[in-house]
Amino acid sequence: MKILVLNAGSSSHKCCLYTIDGILPEPPPTPLWEAELDWHDQNNAALIVKTKQDNKLTEELSSLSRSEALLYLLGTLWQGATPVLQGLKEIDVVSHRVVHGGHDYQSSVVVTAEVKDAISTLIPLAPAHNPANLEGIVLMEQLLGNIPQVAVFDTAFHSHIPDVSTTYPGPYDWIEQGIRRYGFHGISHQYCAQRAAQLLNLELADLRLIICHLGNGASLAAVKKGQCIDTTMGFTPLDGLMMGTRSGSVDPGILIHLMHQGYSADRLDHLLNQESGLKGISGISHDLRDVEIAISQGHKQAKLARDLYLHRLKSCLGAMLMSLGGADVIVFTAGIGEHSAGVRAEICDALAFLGVKIDPTKNDCAPVDQDIAAAESTIRVLVIHTQEDWMIAKESWNCLMT
Repeated sequence: MKILVLNAGSSSHKCCLYTIDGILPEPPPTPLWEAELDWHDQNNAALIVKTKQDNKLTEELSSLSRSEALLYLLGTLWQGATPVLQGLKEIDVVSHRVVHGGHDYQSSVVVTAEVKDAISTLIPLAPAHNPANLEGIVLMEQLLGNIPQVAVFDTAFHSHIPDVSTTYPGPYDWIEQGIRRYGFHGISHQYCAQRAAQLLNLELADLRLIICHLGNGASLAAVKKGQCIDTTMGFTPLDGLMMGTRSGSVDPGILIHLMHQGYSADRLDHLLNQESGLKGISGISHDLRDVEIAISQGHKQAKLARDLYLHRLKSCLGAMLMSLGGADVIVFTAGIGEHSAGVRAEICDALAFLGVKIDPTKNDCAPVDQDIAAAESTIRVLVIHTQEDWMIAKESWNCLMT
């Protein structure tokens, strides 16, 4: 079975092609073909394509709409420098990451007219992502007709969180309005939970895990017996941890105060999502690497930004510990989680009172899918390269084969 994965974001498209024959392979296989589009602005994008055979293509696409650019990207599957197919008709299923599935979609589903309507209805809750997700589904319908398409929801992994963890302490009728904690990064959290069990050769049902997805967007998930029971992101991806450009949790009274000063909803939205977090406090960058360079040059705001980032991370991690009643495994993943040895070391040092201890040599040697905990550590500490695209393909396989 050839599965094309479309992972559409607000400013990028990532695509992969996997072939699965017989049974699901473990560990995750290398995709036959993968491509990424990054938009500089509305009509200009950078395209990078590579294949399993190390064929590569890099191009700048100008004066193309998002749909036109995606069509050009898909053309590299069977023509030019990176062909791996004779044509699109060889594709058996298209699998889409859909950011918001609301409360109704608690697992991956085959796309129908009803599913498309639901994705459209939820656009106000994910205005930067659900439109792009829907656009990809419609485009593939036009190209491939009735080929099966599967929607894999980023919120689904969090859909079994208990009501006490999803309910906000506002008026009770918020619940009827759908105002609740949904959680995000669910595909990554689900993949890391399953991968952690594989790496430790233990049953996922026997583990309590705290998964730290630390990238430009960041969230924690508390996973018990294979299910998420708590997470830091909420009604939107803005809640929880301090992030690259997002504030994370703030006192809502601040927003009321700013509204009294004349701030509009759009201005507040931009302020909290684009001008806060590491970027807002440091005044330099959303990228922790740039912030750390500035710290080495004596930049006080940069130091405050990094200190605050770690303080908020420790605080939220403590909340996950309480939800689980302890932990057996801590997982670090995504850009910062996978690549910042300093962040991992400082977080684990703060957990020394629980018996957490890492091996400095393992931590400093760019570990990938490794346990970096010292032998005597009471909690295992894993660094996992998250593979959302494989998880999306895997979900499609399971959806169609069961």
